[in-house]
Amino acid sequence: MNTGMPPSTPHQLSRADDRVSFLYLEHCTLGRDGGALTATDDQGVIHVPVAALSVLLLGPGTRLTHQAVSVVADSGCSLVWVGEEGVRYYAHGRSIARSTRLLELQAEKVSNSRSRIAVAREMYAMRFPGEDTSKLTMQQLRGKEGARVRKIYRECSRKYRVDWSKREYDPDDFNDADPINRALSAAHTCLYGLAHAVITSLGCSPGLGFVHTGHDRSFVYDIADLYKATCTIPVAFQVVSELQEQGIAEMADIGSITRRAVRDRFKEERLAEKIADDLKTLIAGDQAEDADLWADIIELWGDRGQKVAGGKNYSEDNSLIDAPEIPEELE
Repeated sequence: MNTGMPPSTPHQLSRADDRVSFLYLEHCTLGRDGGALTATDDQGVIHVPVAALSVLLLGPGTRLTHQAVSVVADSGCSLVWVGEEGVRYYAHGRSIARSTRLLELQAEKVSNSRSRIAVAREMYAMRFPGEDTSKLTMQQLRGKEGARVRKIYRECSRKYRVDWSKREYDPDDFNDADPINRALSAAHTCLYGLAHAVITSLGCSPGLGFVHTGHDRSFVYDIADLYKATCTIPVAFQVVSELQEQGIAEMADIGSITRRAVRDRFKEERLAEKIADDLKTLIAGDQAEDADLWADIIELWGDRGQKVAGGKNYSEDNSLIDAPEIPEELE
């Protein structure tokens, strides 16, 4: 169907850095009405303000038409397929960033030892408010983090009256663990899914971690670790405590119950938006609000590191005649 409406241009849309917002939809069909995105379920039809969103998280039971995808793509919004309330990551479309600048900054910082440890220290500083981590080695930071996590487990154990020994589980057998370790595994898996969805939505690489390394989800684990103490660990202990009071902790489906509890906590705390803001600050620093991070510009790379404008014919550029030879290491 020809709507008679020309595609939006990036200048007509809200700036991405002004709208890092997430909308979760489930059990509905996404379509297009003119130039608007619609969501239809058994209660009726709503128009989704997709141009004012960064990411649409598509949960269970969602279906979408080709025309719906076209209006989402035109708006610069990203689609991410997830479990309930984003607790699991399955796949994603394009990121909200039309520029690769945020990805390039991530790659630059993770490839340099000084900048990598600086970002890692900042990550740890977020967990130790008021403490100076600027001169600590990675070994010292890991030691402080280990002591902090043990303390959190002990405090939650006392608060919720749940016995705690240590973090012990079999990755290949979820049920081969006590109730609290099963709840923690389920809760952390949900957090990994949400972190993964946000990272890919912003155009960053899930594999380029600063603390974790050597895995295709290293950066996912980096980001998720920032929120375990305030989100997933307390939720897991609370779930087990409530099940113990009912006398069904051993027989209950702890995985499902924990996932629903974590889903609700994510929603209450608007955790997706918080992760997005923190991630931009960690990677971009003072440039986090720079429009260049999201600029829709294609440039050409020069052999001396410079960038030149794309979309231009350089066949009559006299500067190419006297250009120096490319260094051997770049050939």
